[in-house]
Amino acid sequence: MPLFLALLRNETAASPERRAAALAGLAAYQRAERPAARPEKPVIARAGRAMLRDYGGSGRPVVFIPSLINPPVVLDLARGKSLLRWLARQGVRPLLVDWGSPTPETRDLDVTGHVEALLLPLLRQLARPPVLAGYCLGGTMAIAAAQAIETAGLVTIAAPWHFAGYGAGLDAMAALWDQAYPTCERLGLVPMEVLQAGFWHLDPRRTILKYERFGRLRRNDPEARAFVVLEDWANGGAPLTFGAGRQLFDDFLAADLPGRGRWTVAGATVNPSALTLPALSLVSTTDRIVPAASAARIGTVREMALGHVGMIVGGRARRAVWEPLADWLTALPRTR
Repeated sequence: MPLFLALLRNETAASPERRAAALAGLAAYQRAERPAARPEKPVIARAGRAMLRDYGGSGRPVVFIPSLINPPVVLDLARGKSLLRWLARQGVRPLLVDWGSPTPETRDLDVTGHVEALLLPLLRQLARPPVLAGYCLGGTMAIAAAQAIETAGLVTIAAPWHFAGYGAGLDAMAALWDQAYPTCERLGLVPMEVLQAGFWHLDPRRTILKYERFGRLRRNDPEARAFVVLEDWANGGAPLTFGAGRQLFDDFLAADLPGRGRWTVAGATVNPSALTLPALSLVSTTDRIVPAASAARIGTVREMALGHVGMIVGGRARRAVWEPLADWLTALPRTR
């Protein structure tokens, strides 16, 4: 909240009316009723604090790897907004990685460690090689896992790889990390508010405008209910381990080790161009969280003008992402 209020002061310094409208929207969001939580899907594999959840279906197993940032529930957000439940009805068997909650005792586990110590052990428990489908930073991790273990295919959705492609946004993120570093180091964790502030600074004007607009909606408006569910997801989630935060800000965003071919996982440098498996990359040309210039492009590349989260739960997501993804997955050669 303090970081949001500081952003609000900066963005509305010349407009008290806008500040009041945004604060009214924020208050309305805080008071809004929340739907009951949906039951969690069964766990079929565990590795440390990480779990693999089974979404049913009877087709090819596809392991969806969410980002370490924000909860994995964005892939199963709400009725009619669940990519995973929809795919389970299209001849696909979706499995979702649930990263669990880190503790200060695991402070040194970085992004690489999450792949090596959690993701790969989960995948090795499956009876046959799955397709890996990674969203956001999960896609970055999926690329590394696909090189380290036998897989039947690879899908990346808004997955950053060339971090230099963030351009001018890198300076704001570096300043944020410099400010947060001492506290995060003491905690052994990177609180979600720090990460969320990084996203806010990529487009501060839009961050304020969405609360101004929400304050004008009626309480029972379907758009208002959808906003609350999505914002709860965006503002929620477990913290990162300090190691993962440090590697993300220092090694990925600042040094661009993946994009420069210097990221090593499971004893080998990760090289997407060396992968020979079927691959699909879904890239948004209007994504502010993962700019198109930073996105992984492996195998077949499909571009679209959708936002980062809109690719998964937006009004055009089914036609632009869900259906092409299902078509690609079900067209893969069948394996025993």
